[in-house]
Amino acid sequence: MLKAMLLVGSVAAFVAVGLPLDLSLAKAETITCRQAAKIKFSADLHSRAAYRKACKAAWRAEKLNPQPLPPKA
Repeated sequence: MLKAMLLVGSVAAFVAVGLPLDLSLAKAETITCRQAAKIKFSADLHSRAAYRKACKAAWRAEKLNPQPLPPKA
């Protein structure tokens, strides 16, 4: 009986360690280019527009030409 209790306790400890503690990060939404520009350049409208334009261009380039994953070693 003691062996079974120790086995169950150790398995429960390993499972508890493997679970993520903060689930809010997993559910976090992606931030848009407009929101990122507002955060980075809150006062300068010209810099905000330029950043948003560059962000959208980078997003489109990644979406249209995704980079292949590196080969597994």
